[in-house]
Parts: sequence; structure tokens; C-alpha cells
Amino acid sequence: MVDALDPSSISGPRKAAIFLMAMGEEYATKVFEKMNEKEIGDVAFEMSMIDNITPEMLRAVSLDFVDKFEGESKMIIESDSFIKNIVQNTLKDKDAKAILEDLEKKKQDKPFIWSRNVNVGTLAGYVVGEHPQTIAMILAHMPSEISSEILMALPSELKGDVAMRIARLGQISEDVVRDVDRALKLELSGAVGPGGKAGGLQVLVDIINGVDKSTEDAVMEFVEEDNPEMANDIRNLMFVFEDLTSIDDMAMREILKKVEGQQLTYALKTATDEMKEKIFSNLSQRAGEMLKDDLEAMGPVRLAEVEEAQQAVVRAAKELEADGTITLGKGKDDVLV
Repeated sequence: MVDALDPSSISGPRKAAIFLMAMGEEYATKVFEKMNEKEIGDVAFEMSMIDNITPEMLRAVSLDFVDKFEGESKMIIESDSFIKNIVQNTLKDKDAKAILEDLEKKKQDKPFIWSRNVNVGTLAGYVVGEHPQTIAMILAHMPSEISSEILMALPSELKGDVAMRIARLGQISEDVVRDVDRALKLELSGAVGPGGKAGGLQVLVDIINGVDKSTEDAVMEFVEEDNPEMANDIRNLMFVFEDLTSIDDMAMREILKKVEGQQLTYALKTATDEMKEKIFSNLSQRAGEMLKDDLEAMGPVRLAEVEEAQQAVVRAAKELEADGTITLGKGKDDVLV
């Protein structure tokens, strides 16, 4: 299950946006002065999609900057004025105007982006009542981490059907996407913009990579029965925990820097000897010995916890790939440094 508060599941620009908005306009302006226009545009776009920051969210992204943030209330953010002020304080009038106009266009081009700020359980409750083809279209357009959680929340008998429809989804009319987007947003009182894209295997794989093992099994069993060739294509595109044995050692060391000790211990509980050797060979002698001791001392644990820990390691790897730090690919040892 994807944890929305897990830093490894949040993009770099979004983490920067959360932290800078929490720090205030003056601090954010100083940081923007050290960034290029593309970076400012990326972070500003993420800022525009944030309506509030919970203490838990701030704790998750602040890491070394915040030890503890107490209180249950949300920080209400006037994101539009916040962004406008810091962009205008940072750049020349012409450049600031261009970024703000581009930002507004990006907001309008992102369908279902508002789903990041909606309770997933509530969202799933509305989506499940739709026709499977409509559900497939919605999930194909939502951020993959949100789609993963919704797919897990669907009834077992519906998961495989929806997954197949995502894989076979062609180009959707922008008007259709806009209508569905607007209707769902209206029911949930969110914020929305128009858009349109195709589904396809990669979209489905991105969603499957974020679901739990039982949902993955249900989807793959359905696909296997309906279209064995497609099931094989999906498996070839998916990146799972054991695939980490094939990556470069330098990339593995980067991944291990992002994984908590307890998560790594749980992840290795059911790992193959090859996977364990890959991990131990990229740890210092002291760290490796501590990990082995923890594994030996560990009693029985729930399989779901092990699978979640393994998914956390994979998410850390994918975030590093998204940042351009490493390259993941089955059978490839490329690494970007």
C-alpha cells in the first residue's frame, strides 16, 4: 500500500513545495533566487496544487530540518498569492509573468490532479459505483499512486476487469475527460483542470507497482486468463524487489541510503540468497553485521509487512530514477552520477 506521507512516495518538487510553503514567503523567495527558471516552475506548480499542509506531511518531508511538529490542525495555505508574491519578488516582471502564465496553463492541463488532496477512501467510494470502463479511464488519468490505492479498494471481482480496460484504453477525447473530471470533482468539491491521454500497458504497470500483493495477484490472474501475451508483457515491464539484484552496485548504495534500517530488515525476511548478498555487499562491514544480527533476532512477521517493506525499497529506487540519480532496467547496470 502506498503511504502518502512516506517521503519516498513524494516527488522532489512536491517535497520542496511543501517545505517552502511551510517556511513562508521570505524564506521561499531566498531559495527561489538560487534556482533556475525550470526549477522554479516545477516547484511553483506543485505549490499551486497544495491547499493545506498537515503536521504529519510536514514531518515526513522536512526530515533533517524538523524533529517534531505537533498539533492536529491543518495549515491553511493561500497558495496562489504565496506563489505570485515569491515569483514576483525573485524574477524580473517579464520572466515572472511568463512563469505565472505557464503555471496557470499547466494547472488547466492536468486532469484529476486534485485527487491528491482528496481522502482516498472517499474517492474510491464514489469511483466504485461507475461503469468499469469509466473507472479505467479515471484511474488512467489520475496520479499512479492514487490510482494504486483506489485499485486496491475495488471489489476483488472488479480489479482484473478494470486493469484490462486500462491496458486496452485508447486515446480519450479531451471533452470526455473534462466532463468526467468535472462531474467527479463537483461531487467531491475538489479543484480540476482539463486534459486527455491514453491508457496502455505502462499506465497499468505504474498502477500495479503501487498496489499490495493480493491486488497484484488478482489483477495478474485475470489478465493471464484473458490474455496470456499481455500478462507476459506486463511482467516484463514491471520492476519488483528481486529485480534490484540486476542493478549496478553504485545504484544499490544510493538506494540503501534512502531506506530505513527496519524496512530493510523486514524486506530481507523472505528475500533470495542472491538478493541478500546484493544488499550485504553494498553495506559497510559494521552495517552488514548489524543487519544480519537483526535478521537472526527477528521473530515471525506478517507477510503483508514484508511485502510493504519491499515495496518501500522499490519506491525509493524509483524516486532516485525519477530524479536522474540512477537508472533502473532489468538486466541493465547503467547508473547516472
